[in-house]
Amino acid sequence: MTNTLIFRLGCCLAACLLFTACEKRSNQADGAPPSAEVIRDGNNGIVRVDKPELFPLVAADRIEAPNTLNVTGSVNPDISREVPVISLASGRVVDIRARLDDNVKKGDLLLRVQSPDITNAYDTYLKAANDERLANKAYIRAKDLYAHGAVAEAMLEQAEDTENDAKADLNAAEEQLNTLGVKKDHPSSIVNVFAPISGVIVAQNVTNASAAGVTFAGSSTVFTIADLSVVWIICDVYENDLPRIQLGQQAQIALNAYPDRTLMGRISDIGPVLDPSIRTAKVRIEVHNPGILRLGMFVTATLESKTKEVRAVVPATAILHLHDREWVFAPSGDKQFKRIEVTIGKTLSGNKQEIMSGITPGQQVVASALQMEATLEAQ
Repeated sequence: MTNTLIFRLGCCLAACLLFTACEKRSNQADGAPPSAEVIRDGNNGIVRVDKPELFPLVAADRIEAPNTLNVTGSVNPDISREVPVISLASGRVVDIRARLDDNVKKGDLLLRVQSPDITNAYDTYLKAANDERLANKAYIRAKDLYAHGAVAEAMLEQAEDTENDAKADLNAAEEQLNTLGVKKDHPSSIVNVFAPISGVIVAQNVTNASAAGVTFAGSSTVFTIADLSVVWIICDVYENDLPRIQLGQQAQIALNAYPDRTLMGRISDIGPVLDPSIRTAKVRIEVHNPGILRLGMFVTATLESKTKEVRAVVPATAILHLHDREWVFAPSGDKQFKRIEVTIGKTLSGNKQEIMSGITPGQQVVASALQMEATLEAQ
């Protein structure tokens, strides 16, 4: 009974060995290449394969490109193009024709102010006019009397001086009315305030029935208008990067809101004072606004230096994008490959990728990083 059991077990083992051998010969007959055996090193960046020829290599090309610096910034008004709208007359606002964020043109009526200053100015004008008429009559009379020898020359000179003083007072009263925007022939207690420039209202300090002017409101500014045809991009540049920029340097402006638009600007100022906490300087870039830039927008400015530096270029397929980082695989000898983190630059024509740092021109990398990573994941 025992010999029979041993015989049966031997037959089963022989059958299994025969089936395995047949399956192996069948796979070899199909012509499928053997898969690469991956042996992981203790260092996560190193892998060793038994068949490195399955992963073709390519040498990194060489390119000379300007040194670039990317900084973030925000859109601000050009303060030289910001103009306050002031009300010289103090009083109560009776009509507002414009609001915050409105686009206005030079000469547009913005608001109307009812002011007692007009009454006082017109009263001064009327008194000056009366005094001038009286002084003029006295001067004419003095000239006539002097011509007939009835008065001395000193009296004539005094009458002339009084007439000149009266004319000066009258002219000053007229100028006061003109400054307040009041016509002397058609006086009114209402003062019209007009836009001094064309632009956008970026600040509003009054409302209907509110006070305007220094006397009642404490400030003469009722609106602030900004000409946004040219704006400033204010960026923070670290202390170590300041030697890479200079006044007049060109800058490319990329907009978060319009990723398909790129604007050109020029560095017009490099701040002389560093922020003591983060060690950055304020850099100002002047940009002509085509109408899409709005105050407060976030942008990215790319500054290109006049000098060029050598960089590596590899096929885009050699780059592995993993966990928001970029990698390449480079041979490390003895059937080993090392995964190297790189910093990518511009995407070039011909499906090429510029490498800012990580590898050097001429260095060999795996042509298909995705194939290598897929092999690693499959093991």
